[in-house]
Amino acid sequence: MQRSIEAIRKAKLDLLVLTDVCLCEYTSHGHCGVIKGDEVLNDPSLIILADAALSHARAGADIVAPSDMMDGRVAAIRKRLDENNFEDIAILSYAAKYCSGFYGPFREAAQSSPQFGDRRSYQMDPGNAREALREVALDLEEGADIVMVKPALPYLDVIQKVRERFDVPVAAYNVSGEYSMVKATARNDWIDERRIVLEILTGIRRAGAEIIVTYHAKDAARWINEG
Repeated sequence: MQRSIEAIRKAKLDLLVLTDVCLCEYTSHGHCGVIKGDEVLNDPSLIILADAALSHARAGADIVAPSDMMDGRVAAIRKRLDENNFEDIAILSYAAKYCSGFYGPFREAAQSSPQFGDRRSYQMDPGNAREALREVALDLEEGADIVMVKPALPYLDVIQKVRERFDVPVAAYNVSGEYSMVKATARNDWIDERRIVLEILTGIRRAGAEIIVTYHAKDAARWINEG
């Protein structure tokens, strides 16, 4: 990750560099924090997450985006960045990240699926919308600059609630499972891919997201430019 950031900077590409800060892809167990037995330890994980965010900032990241859902990680990252003179590095928090089946294709590609249990102890219950507002409020108190809801399509109501409650930039993550369903049905000629993708992205935007993270980005940009 750090070498990739440095390469982008050395190439002088006119890009905003935003990095995912988590531990799952770098662990043998696939969880987003330090493990003791079968338990994910919150506080020891914060130290490593803050170190990772600092290393991204030093490599040249503009924004760091903690996606782990450990309690207190925004505050830990903000403190570590500020202590090292990176006060201008923004934090995009995965503030309302639900325990979802829509992450499957990404986890398979990244080989980051949990090797035991699941992530319900630190990701959010799909049936709970009020908790999302509490999580967003806590992350903003800790210093988040942008908040994100993930996944997007099953949680458009949550995006809308967050947009209505908080006067900060709101992002939404149109995740791999949502993307894969569109690609699979389009491959079978069951849908008009362009029309469906633009309709999905419009729906996410209409719900209140000002930033959309999506695997459809390059295609959508081309289609929009084509008119």
